[in-house]
Amino acid sequence: MASPPDSFEHVARGLDAVRERIARAARAAGRAPDAVRLIAVSKTMPGAAIRAAHAAGQRDFGENYAQELAGKLTELGDLPDLAWHFIGNLQRNKAKLVVGRACIHTLDGTALADELERRAAAAGIARVDTLIEVNVGGEAQKSGVAPADLPTLLDALAGRPHLRVGGLMCIPPAATDPEASRPHFRALARLRDELSRTPRAGIDLGHLSMGMSVDLEAAIAEGATLVRVGTAIFGERRPRH
Repeated sequence: MASPPDSFEHVARGLDAVRERIARAARAAGRAPDAVRLIAVSKTMPGAAIRAAHAAGQRDFGENYAQELAGKLTELGDLPDLAWHFIGNLQRNKAKLVVGRACIHTLDGTALADELERRAAAAGIARVDTLIEVNVGGEAQKSGVAPADLPTLLDALAGRPHLRVGGLMCIPPAATDPEASRPHFRALARLRDELSRTPRAGIDLGHLSMGMSVDLEAAIAEGATLVRVGTAIFGERRPRH
């Protein structure tokens, strides 16, 4: 395994610390540590930082911008075992850059679903993995489906030949106290449990994508299966050009 670049030695240390936090939180919740998957949020970070994380055993990475993801796919094409997650707001005109290349955590309506379906069919892509973003805090400035509208959206997505919905995702209102996020994580888990009682073709709500650097412990306690951590691994974000 190649050694990481010297300037990114901190990435391996960050990963070790975050993995230990995940393991402790999972054990405290009576869960197995491997029931929680870490997504290293690499948005705005250079390819060398991702290579350093890869050398330290990380395989799942999250990106927020479609064009940046496309560029990294090309730059890091020699690492075929990378698993990509798109966690930003996906504009329909950028869907072609993401379809078939990443699990999309931010499906929030039928318009985007139609575009993903169309792109997948045209490209001969059998399945697009998605999660539905839920606006748990009711924030006007954030995307995501309102909790009350989620059953209707699930009905509209059921049975689509190229889409697979694998769970729910949320970004709670920003807070410095991680406990402030807990009610939102709990609400998402309850939604998942309630809606899972009604089977729908092509929909399996097994995953809960929630929790970031500041509040991953609270998210894991409430049932997160995917946590999205950037700063605690890579350090402060670089300006995006």
